[in-house]
Amino acid sequence: MQKRFIQTQAEFTALCESLSAAKLLTVDTEFVRTRTLVPKLGLLQVCDGEQVALIDPLALDDLSPFWQLLENPAITKVLHACSEDLEVFLTAGAKPPQNLIDSQVMMTFLGHGLSLGYAAMVKHYLDIELDKSESRTDWTKRPLTDNQLKYAAADVEHLYTLFPKLLADIEAKGWLAASQQESANMIAKKYQAIDPDTLYQNVKLAWKLSPKQLNNLKFLASWRYQKAVTKDQPLSFIAKDHTLQLVAQRSPMSVRAMANIEGVEALDVRYQGKAMINVLKQAAQTPEDAYPAKLRRLDEYPGYKQTFKQVKHFLQQVADKHELAIECLASKKQINQFLSFYFKLNGADQSPAAVDLINSWRKPIAGEALIEFADGGFK
Repeated sequence: MQKRFIQTQAEFTALCESLSAAKLLTVDTEFVRTRTLVPKLGLLQVCDGEQVALIDPLALDDLSPFWQLLENPAITKVLHACSEDLEVFLTAGAKPPQNLIDSQVMMTFLGHGLSLGYAAMVKHYLDIELDKSESRTDWTKRPLTDNQLKYAAADVEHLYTLFPKLLADIEAKGWLAASQQESANMIAKKYQAIDPDTLYQNVKLAWKLSPKQLNNLKFLASWRYQKAVTKDQPLSFIAKDHTLQLVAQRSPMSVRAMANIEGVEALDVRYQGKAMINVLKQAAQTPEDAYPAKLRRLDEYPGYKQTFKQVKHFLQQVADKHELAIECLASKKQINQFLSFYFKLNGADQSPAAVDLINSWRKPIAGEALIEFADGGFK
């Protein structure tokens, strides 16, 4: 198969024009994400069965022709374990991809576990051992080595070769539509806008705080996220979770008082102490009736452990009936998501469309029966 390394805008535009006639494309990205909030794209790989194109995004001014391929519903795009690739697309300004399917999701429906690696899938279908020695390399450093380019090409070339076999297997099992829906669900979640005012709910030990303290945390978490976006740094580089939680709880009036709080990260205070004091002053202007409600822990809900076991047993029976692995149908996180919704904890009942077990492909298989099971006292 022809291999091409695309480094000029003219070559890239011509390539995308030729790929627009394809029915199937396998796609991958290489990126670096060590000290940044968002991944930094280092290489784009695509295969149409006739050629493997390795695209150097650092040499190009405009990647929009490729994003148009992702958005074209007439072209099936196949990626493996695409969650971080989707972040790359989102960060680069691409709209949500259309007609994209994740081969790792397909393998899950075929009973290979939740997170089968690409090399294991290639070994399973093609009996080829892949060299993964370049997986931790710096893809933004130039020039790229021959080994890097060979490694990158294999990620889409073998995927194109094995996909017909994978597709035949998933169609034989009757799970193609569900795989497509699950992949679409991943895209929708990844492209959902982040609301900075809800991020406090994700901070560890936030459930310990009173409504007034939660209001402090709400302001602090929003400030941290916005600063991380501005500086393109991981959230923990701005301030650690435990720092925000303790500062919100104790509400110090000065940087010195903040530094004396046991457990607060000294570097957080040194570099962000003044900013956090100012954020607390803003939070203090919030009227009491606008404070967030105290968070309730699901595992402290009466009878939670027994209820969880009953729901899992019920879903195991459903999974067995449909010859699905239980982790494909319902993870622990998804069961807890449903219970939080059903028990109306922390406003979860206000977003039924976000509850995986009662939506999409799971709804007719398990969701409707699960609601009846819950309404019957989980019996």
